[in-house]
Amino acid sequence: MIFTLAACASLLSGPILADELFDEGKKVFQQVAQPSCSICHTLNDAGSSGEIGPKLDDLKPTLEQILNAVSGGVGIMPAFEDSLSAEQIKAVAHYVSTASRQ
Repeated sequence: MIFTLAACASLLSGPILADELFDEGKKVFQQVAQPSCSICHTLNDAGSSGEIGPKLDDLKPTLEQILNAVSGGVGIMPAFEDSLSAEQIKAVAHYVSTASRQ
């Protein structure tokens, strides 16, 4: 019985944590990152229509691509590894990779 309850709790916590990560990533995308991701990128879920960077809904980048771009920068996009925590970068990568596929 204990194993069954633990297994159920584990299954239930996955989506809850994922939703929290999604929400945190959206916050980073819209407000926390400076400059804001929404200034340069179009992403429907975020209500952004930037014209400088790629349209993320069309690009549909993978989690790994986003982690690399946000951490180290790419093209004219600055690196955020010094201004965002590893947790914030993970959250925004999860958000963009999920929201761009909706």
